[in-house]
Amino acid sequence: MLTELRIENFAIIHELQLNFLEGLVVFTGETGAGKSIILDALEAVLGGRAETAAIRTGAARAQIEASFRLEQGVKSAVNDLLEREALLDDPDYVTLSREIQHEGRNTARINGRIVTAALQREVGAYLVDIHGQSEHLSLLQVRNHLELLDNFADIQDLLLDYRGSYEKLRHVRKELTKLRQSEQDAARRVDMLSFQIQEIDAAKLKPGDEEELRLERTRLANAESLAQHSQNALMMIEDGTPEVPGISELLGEVVEALRSLSKIDPSAEGYYERSENSLAGLQELALDLQNYGENIEFNPRLLNRVEERIDLLNSLKRKYGNSIEEILAFGQHAREELDSITHAEERIERLVQEESELLKTLAGKAKILSEKRQEAAKALSRLVESELEDLRMANARFEVSMETRSDESGLPQADGQRVAFDARGFDRVEFLVETNPGEGMKSLVKVASGGETSRLMLALKNVLAKADKVPTLIFDEIDQGIGGRVGIVVGEKLWNLSRQHQVMCITHLPQLAAFGDQHYKVTKEMVDGRTLTRALLLEGGER
Repeated sequence: MLTELRIENFAIIHELQLNFLEGLVVFTGETGAGKSIILDALEAVLGGRAETAAIRTGAARAQIEASFRLEQGVKSAVNDLLEREALLDDPDYVTLSREIQHEGRNTARINGRIVTAALQREVGAYLVDIHGQSEHLSLLQVRNHLELLDNFADIQDLLLDYRGSYEKLRHVRKELTKLRQSEQDAARRVDMLSFQIQEIDAAKLKPGDEEELRLERTRLANAESLAQHSQNALMMIEDGTPEVPGISELLGEVVEALRSLSKIDPSAEGYYERSENSLAGLQELALDLQNYGENIEFNPRLLNRVEERIDLLNSLKRKYGNSIEEILAFGQHAREELDSITHAEERIERLVQEESELLKTLAGKAKILSEKRQEAAKALSRLVESELEDLRMANARFEVSMETRSDESGLPQADGQRVAFDARGFDRVEFLVETNPGEGMKSLVKVASGGETSRLMLALKNVLAKADKVPTLIFDEIDQGIGGRVGIVVGEKLWNLSRQHQVMCITHLPQLAAFGDQHYKVTKEMVDGRTLTRALLLEGGER
């Protein structure tokens, strides 16, 4: 709902701040006081036209800001839209603003960030319906009629069930389109996939191969150095040099010395045992080094084969991935795709059968939806015409048009025809009205403007109060051509409607204004030779 509206330097408004409550808000005042200017400002901040002529004389710019509390019916849709555009701040509130400058420059903002007027208009359409300015009226947009009828019919569970089958059909058709590629393209792809799979399989790769190959290459390329170093180490352990005995001999002398020491002093027994262990470990090391040296292989042919294997691996990495794991994964995906192509005909047959069954299922569910809509359409027409009679439009007729459109790939019907369908079924719905006998049923957008349109919209809004999610409704000129008892009836209906929506109304009728939960009196004053519009919130006896 609209919680606050600030207007600066717009037409004859210098500065105005209006705070709004839930329920019915009425604006009264003499003709020309500026009531419609307030609506013009609101229309501009909702993404409507913003002309430089609206800037107050002598001012550099006009500014309008509207703050809204998001109601449950629109919160999810508005927040999704704001999040998509990176504009979401508080999920419970949104602020729209418009700055109009000279030379046609104007800036639209949502939550303080600059946006296009089109985006501001898209957000505004969720928040406000201005009855009297048809470009902002959701009921005049045929694309909304089916959803309104469905909400009125309360068939959300049926729709949800239908959409489940519809999404399955979309998936099946998407898969069919993918499979029905040309035979030439499929053949080329088969050749490529077969080559890739054969090349990867021929390499017989295993995870860890690369590291082992690089270690093997290092050993083979450095076989002479490895043999020399291992032999030198073994010689130092066992033989030593002419000047220095081997480490094994020296350590043996250490063991003998510590044995003698421990015989004299038993507390040194641990030293002796440790020396014996060290000698045993050294002898084991010498044996291992001897075996290591004997196994060193001087094999140029094997080195060449390892180099070739590494080159093959590098070639596969350039084509299929940065590691053996990625190469193997590529091969698996290629195998799956090849299997998909080679079994395409079988899969196409199965999917065509599944498509046919889903179309029959959808046709049945869409038929049930259509029958429920037809019942709801009759009830809606009766209720709207009853409302119109109360509003002194007894000769007006209202009708819900429901049609289908032929489509060879559509849903099958009992008569053998096929009809177009979408995520809501096969019905094409439009609200039609005849305001005067003999004129014929017309689209709502073609109805005469002014109070007659506002009363028609009031009748529709009253009947669709729960089905319509737009939280704030504004009625301009609704009392045009009426008075007396009809004015009271209009007031009652506006008040009833305001229990489901925030409703704002500009009126000249005191009997209508008396129903307001909040009452602003708009006046025009002369201050320092300038005309100013003011809005006074009336309380108690002031009303």
